[in-house]
Amino acid sequence: MNSTAPLLEVSHLTHSFGDRCAVKDLSFKVYPGQVVGLLGPNGAGKTTTVRALCGLLNPDQGQIRVGGVDLASDPLEAKRRLALIPDGAPLYPNLSLRQHLDLTSGLRGIELGVRAQELIDGLALGGREDEPIGGFSRGMRQRAALVLALSADAPLLILDEPLTGLDAPGTALIKEVLRQWADRGGAVLYTSHLLDVVERVCDSMLILFDGALVAEGDLESLTSEAGGSGTLEEVFTILARSEDPALAAGRLLDSIGRSASQPKT
Repeated sequence: MNSTAPLLEVSHLTHSFGDRCAVKDLSFKVYPGQVVGLLGPNGAGKTTTVRALCGLLNPDQGQIRVGGVDLASDPLEAKRRLALIPDGAPLYPNLSLRQHLDLTSGLRGIELGVRAQELIDGLALGGREDEPIGGFSRGMRQRAALVLALSADAPLLILDEPLTGLDAPGTALIKEVLRQWADRGGAVLYTSHLLDVVERVCDSMLILFDGALVAEGDLESLTSEAGGSGTLEEVFTILARSEDPALAAGRLLDSIGRSASQPKT
């Protein structure tokens, strides 16, 4: 058992939209040094969970503590201890990256100094920092969002599909940044559908299905729970109760009259 205090502690989180329960009695912890993958099929409750963790949604029940601070009772202090990259990196299109940095650092009450330019250069955005973000490619916006998250110097990073739109060098760089962030005492909660990346970056995984936590642990323990063998994709299919993709694809093509080819004799 980890004797270090968790950077994120979620207890009995529950939230519904009308009659549909999106998250059901969810509990887990994220400790310093961990990169934790939050996985699940579409509609499993990942986005609702992330929104609740960042204070963007008030859950119906449960408690969220960030760095030991209760999010409901002291939201400003709790939010100072985390940084979020939402899916799609929704930034202000008319502002430059430098203006975004001025805005976010001012809101957090921190002085970046030369660190701002070091972050910009380190994520290969040097020379573009005074251009409006609206002219950036999707991959560049992802890099810009990571600059903003790292500039907060918050111990907990919450990243929702952070590699979308990145080229191979950008993907490799950000994967290494996340791993080293955790190795230097921070923690990362990482949602993604790219299971091969999750397998290489994350040291623990949470699998949601229909709003509930159905499996938790490292790849070895999850593989054992799923029957003892297979890739993370195969393990995920079993634990997330997803249909075999080969069967689903065959049924789909059968429905439009695309018959399977007959074996050659």
